[in-house]
Amino acid sequence: MQADSKSYDDINVTPMVDLYLVLLLIFIIMTTAGVQGVKVNLPRGGPSTSKPIEGPKMQAVTVDNQGNIKLNATAVTLDELASKLEAIKAATPDSPIVVRGDSATQYQTIMDVLTAVGRAGFTNIGLATQAAKR
Repeated sequence: MQADSKSYDDINVTPMVDLYLVLLLIFIIMTTAGVQGVKVNLPRGGPSTSKPIEGPKMQAVTVDNQGNIKLNATAVTLDELASKLEAIKAATPDSPIVVRGDSATQYQTIMDVLTAVGRAGFTNIGLATQAAKR
């Protein structure tokens, strides 16, 4: 009978905090899933304001719409690209790199190429775009 006469001074908030954390987790997951599912059509580049790249021979990495990678018109895999870029960097450290990606190329492939270029130590990197239509 003593248990019934005991007053409740504290409110147990643990279930309420659990509920809020679950709702927060659901919100974060849904927000992330929504962002990944959005397809974007990247805009065309504007008129070039950058200076032409001068210096050693420019290296071109091209990714076609099938995801095939070419280094200066030679087909390579991503692993071969990394090793060849390291060899080029060792031979000509100041060589600029231009990455040319087809507009239908998977963005992940371009990011993989940029990662390989960055890991090889190149700092003079350009991304080729089409000129804006007038």
